[in-house]
Amino acid sequence: TADDAKRTSVCVGPRPRSGHRAQVRWTSDAAMVTVDFNETNLISAEEIECMLIYHQESLQSHPHPTPSGFCPRVWDYVLCWPPTPVATVAHIPCFPDLNGIKYDTTKNATRLCHSNGTWDDYTDFSACAAFPAAEANLPKLLSPVEITTILYIAGYTLSLIALSAAVFIFVYFKDLRCLRNTIHTNLMATFMLSDTVWMLTHPIQMYQSNEGILGQECTVTILTLNIILHYLYLTNFFWMFVEGLYLYMLVVKTFARQNLKLRGYATIGWGAPLIVMVAWIVIKSVFTNNIHSDGRLEAQLISAMMPQCSLLTPDHYDWIYQGPMLFVLLLNIVFLSSIMWVLITKLRAATNAETQQYRKATKALLVLIPLLGVTYILFLDAPTEDHLASVYHNVRAVLLSTQGFLVALLYCFLNSEVQNTFR
Repeated sequence: TADDAKRTSVCVGPRPRSGHRAQVRWTSDAAMVTVDFNETNLISAEEIECMLIYHQESLQSHPHPTPSGFCPRVWDYVLCWPPTPVATVAHIPCFPDLNGIKYDTTKNATRLCHSNGTWDDYTDFSACAAFPAAEANLPKLLSPVEITTILYIAGYTLSLIALSAAVFIFVYFKDLRCLRNTIHTNLMATFMLSDTVWMLTHPIQMYQSNEGILGQECTVTILTLNIILHYLYLTNFFWMFVEGLYLYMLVVKTFARQNLKLRGYATIGWGAPLIVMVAWIVIKSVFTNNIHSDGRLEAQLISAMMPQCSLLTPDHYDWIYQGPMLFVLLLNIVFLSSIMWVLITKLRAATNAETQQYRKATKALLVLIPLLGVTYILFLDAPTEDHLASVYHNVRAVLLSTQGFLVALLYCFLNSEVQNTFR
């Protein structure tokens, strides 16, 4: 009917800022939300939350999300006004901050809902008083997200310093140049690169989130950095697999050790993850538009506003990426078991330097494999309770960000060859 097709449109956007607007249309027809952006492509998190609430109300009372005799839920650039009976004045708490100024949320803003079911164009913010400058600038406790971010940055910084020193040592000193140390260097390089890309990606994502920027150009930047980061995470696992394979060839398959050269190891460490990434990107790009048929507005909004980032939306196609990661981890466990069996049963009495080096390499692998496994397998499902979730994210931040430091410590700083070089 004509009433079902009728649309209520409002101009919305980030909190008032000249030149930054987007048009959002809410319709009772099929309880849909459509988003049309102008060239600035800006939208705020508060606005998205308002849209989500409207959508949930639409699903509960379809096909008429706004009851008869009410003004509809609407966003006025600053606040989300709920459905309000006609011919009444709505009262909702003032905004907590605007343009960097803190406001008293115990006061209320008001807006008139006319008798014809439409909102007044004017919102009265006169009661929304700003805090005095001294009170507004009082130091506040860090939020859980800020604490976790600090842990990540501190851990990655520590890892980058340690890895840079370790790589320099292996490259600079000619006495340390051998296939084993070259493999160590490549493993460290994967952690150096992934840590660096994370340090570049995180501030960009935080800036765009704070600014409400979900534009196409920015999305391409974030998407590209995230693809590179995913590739580098894969190389972490595959070069750790190369470490296990190399040690397995030395200790268990002693007669076949010469069959696999550096080029073969490099193909596994750098090339195999590239093949996995291409397959993952192609398949997700082709099929990702068909996976959001469950009516989840969050996914629909992401697809509507950031079509390029649908690749980053979690779904079952991610097993194309995660499967090889888990597979090489399991293979390394098999290698490690075989190596330990040989060392225990056949080389127990051996005391030569080469056997001692095998034992030390095995111990390093014995530490690093569980480290990777615990971080990526045991932490797949995050707890939902606030306190437990905060602890979970902090522990995960420490384990993830310090992996590079532990790799440098075990393979370089505690390496007897390196220690002898400095004596």
